[in-house]
Amino acid sequence: MQSSSALFPVTLHSAELCAGLNEDVYLLKPGNSPDPSVTLAVTRLSHGKGGVPVILLHGSFSNRRFWCSPRGVGLGAMLAREGFDVWIAEMRGHGLSPRNQAYNSNTVADYARYDLPAIAAFVMEQAGGQKPHWIGHSLGGITLAAAIGGEYLSEHEAHSVTLFGAQVSRVYWPLKLPPVAWGSRFVLKRLGMIPGRRLKRGPEDEPLGLALETLRWHQLFGRFGDADKDWWFGLSQAKVPLLAVAGEGDHQDPAWCCRKLAEQYGATPRYFLSLGKSAGFSHNFGHVDMLISKAAQEEVWPLVSHWLREQNSPHNTAQRLD
Repeated sequence: MQSSSALFPVTLHSAELCAGLNEDVYLLKPGNSPDPSVTLAVTRLSHGKGGVPVILLHGSFSNRRFWCSPRGVGLGAMLAREGFDVWIAEMRGHGLSPRNQAYNSNTVADYARYDLPAIAAFVMEQAGGQKPHWIGHSLGGITLAAAIGGEYLSEHEAHSVTLFGAQVSRVYWPLKLPPVAWGSRFVLKRLGMIPGRRLKRGPEDEPLGLALETLRWHQLFGRFGDADKDWWFGLSQAKVPLLAVAGEGDHQDPAWCCRKLAEQYGATPRYFLSLGKSAGFSHNFGHVDMLISKAAQEEVWPLVSHWLREQNSPHNTAQRLD
């Protein structure tokens, strides 16, 4: 069955009910990247018709179930029940998105330059031209930052951006030493793909290209960008409102690093919120439980809904940086 998209080939993969929500899965073949085999799965969650579109991007080693479990539990499901038109994207080779021919060469640059603009165009087409809000966790947030910094997404394709546990400023000093960087690259190439289940990081694998790209960012004279653009500088020119959220108990992506990215961001308004006891929360949230936990359901999800509706401070401790 074909969708009504006039942009590029799109197949309606499935249409089911999930805990009272309509769950429609589309497979997109935008054909806009050097690898024509790329197919992207996008799941639409809705509770009726209409609603402002929101696009959710998962982190590394993850898939759409981070945002909505098979039982209909998750931030995505909550937003759909509140009337938002929720779209959950799965990156190349994750979840229902099949592995493309050049899977091992996939990078954040590919996601940001080709995949996110295609997803934005399709969602806006299906939503009657409404600009979507974007929410990304971890690598999903970094990909969003790359797309904004590289000008692949602008204020014309994004109503707002929300980043959870996303940063690129943590320094790994050994990687600044060329021999260590060379050795790391050698080990990664021998390993091939990064196995999520074997490393107990999550249900999905990650491609070698992504790991090598991260090494380039952190090596001596490295930068957050690709050969063509400096994404870090580009963030200072951003025009899309931002909410950056960090967990005080997040040891993988510390709060101070997440704040540094928010401070580099140039748009207004821009807010930074740290989830921890010092801000009045029940505990110091970690990298995953800031979005997946009973406490997150009670304390964090309502703040996201408020931000999406009002575009102002979601909490009395959120700091406005502009």
